[in-house]
Amino acid sequence: MIEKTQNYINGAWIDAQSSEIIEVMNPSDDSVMGVVAASTADDVDLAVAAAKDCFQSFQFSTKEERITILENIINEYEARADELASTISSEMGAPLWLSQVAQVASGLTHFKDTLRVLKEFDFEFEKDGYLVRKEPIGVIGMITPWNWPMNQMSTKVASAIAAGCTMVLKPSEITPFCAIILAEIIDASGAPKGMFNLVNGMGPVVGAALSAHKDTDMMHFTGSTRAGVAVAQASAATVKRVTQELGGKSANIILDDADIEKAVAAGVSSCFLNTGQSCNAPTRMLVSSKNYDKAVEIASATANAMKVGDPFDADTKMGPISNKAQFEKVQRLIQVGIDEGATVAAGGLGLPEGCTDGYFVKPTIFADVTNDMTIAQEEIFGPVLCLIKYENEDEAIQIANDTPYGLAGYVQGEHDHALEVASKIRAGQITINKGARVRSAPFGGYKTSGNGREHGAHGLEECLETKAVIGALVE
Repeated sequence: MIEKTQNYINGAWIDAQSSEIIEVMNPSDDSVMGVVAASTADDVDLAVAAAKDCFQSFQFSTKEERITILENIINEYEARADELASTISSEMGAPLWLSQVAQVASGLTHFKDTLRVLKEFDFEFEKDGYLVRKEPIGVIGMITPWNWPMNQMSTKVASAIAAGCTMVLKPSEITPFCAIILAEIIDASGAPKGMFNLVNGMGPVVGAALSAHKDTDMMHFTGSTRAGVAVAQASAATVKRVTQELGGKSANIILDDADIEKAVAAGVSSCFLNTGQSCNAPTRMLVSSKNYDKAVEIASATANAMKVGDPFDADTKMGPISNKAQFEKVQRLIQVGIDEGATVAAGGLGLPEGCTDGYFVKPTIFADVTNDMTIAQEEIFGPVLCLIKYENEDEAIQIANDTPYGLAGYVQGEHDHALEVASKIRAGQITINKGARVRSAPFGGYKTSGNGREHGAHGLEECLETKAVIGALVE
């Protein structure tokens, strides 16, 4: 049993203002693995005050000082990478190999990439006879999700440090222990007291207080669109900047000039990565009527071959859903798909074979899906793929864009053809032919998938204000 009932505020671990706790569950067996503090608005006040006080000096820190902090964080992070991976696999269920090569590695990459960007970044430059200065926005409130915890925490924290901002992080109550390790990493980096603060707790309490707080200058949020709306509404009274990366229902268009077998199999694997718990997962696969039946066959075979089980088993390809509420939502939406007339081509309701407890879900393929069905419009956030038939390319593009979301999109086919189709999809990031993920590429969405961008130079810019100084240039 892990007991971590203190918050990290102003460079020290201090008791929460309330004695209430939150149980953290192991999704593999539904057991309690530990507890953290159920903090209150009073804890948020303390953390924001510490961040505000630190900002008075940290905003004037030099680029070299921020570089040193990031370099030290990277060294400490690398030293604790194995511990982070094991923690993530225990608290959110990612297979250990995935925690090592993606969950933990993505966070490290963000720190390294932001360090590179910072070294090259100009915070002051001349333009058209005046001076432009890029200055830190202030105290940033951060709310991060459970599905890719280190990825989302690291990109926000790294950008804020590079910009000269201070921060208060509320991690997901489902994955708090890797966040606590991050706080320990930052504490060991030599960062000034109050630069980084961590407050554990529930979203409707801690997240709401952080969003509404008069002394937070920006809210940096990743999570569901529903929760993102709540953050924006709470932030509106103080007119603070709100940067959000929200939900998705990304289309994967398989063109007729694609290698159908490879494209479909890769699309299924990408959809089911991290047990389908990725906001940019390609959950709608669009295939022409010419190749549709073959695609259903390939997709079903790929799903049926996927080993589901213990995250610490080396053969496991897919672990459990990260929490009970999400497991129940996925089961409910599979039933909705059946009720609406979609065909279960693989998977379906109930636990996979060999899984007797925990939040495991069968890798599920739905065929005969139309884009007006609930399972094609609502973000399921589980290993559920919808196969949708199109008659021509224009219809495929129309179906891809017929969604309230616009986070990501995928196109498979001959390169130039795929690139042309990609230009017509309304989404923030398009991948053609399973291109390798580039961590520094801007990430964010159109429509209800959010606003603003993360990663690299774009993430740094989000944390900066722009000041024009007139008359500063004297001839």
